[in-house]
Amino acid sequence: MIIYDLKCEKGHSFEGWFKDRETWILQNSQQLVSCPVCNSTHIDIIPSSLTIMGKDSRVEKKYQNKEVSPASALKTLHQYIDKNFEDVGDKFAEIALKIHYGDEEKRNIKGTTTRQEEENLKEEGVQFIKIPVLKMDS
Repeated sequence: MIIYDLKCEKGHSFEGWFKDRETWILQNSQQLVSCPVCNSTHIDIIPSSLTIMGKDSRVEKKYQNKEVSPASALKTLHQYIDKNFEDVGDKFAEIALKIHYGDEEKRNIKGTTTRQEEENLKEEGVQFIKIPVLKMDS
């Protein structure tokens, strides 16, 4: 059993339990997944820790011994972030603080900061991570 954190187009967050990823894709494509608050069927997975439950918690055989290069993993991460995070540019620290204190709606954001802004965010207890920028060879 896989538990996903989900969000509708209106920003309502909720949990969905699915047999596997293929079941999620099938049910969502057929608009069988709906928001319990507003009944919207425009649903996306949001970043969360993935929970897998069941008798056999080992990784599926098709993924065992499959090597992924660090560059490939980082590229996949960047693609996910580009699709699911709002780019707030150099206003990252300002907006992150507003979200932290409830002055703005909680959402996924990405952007840039100075070292001083990073220190201020840490002092205020704002959680964030720095992800290296991809530089592709030509």
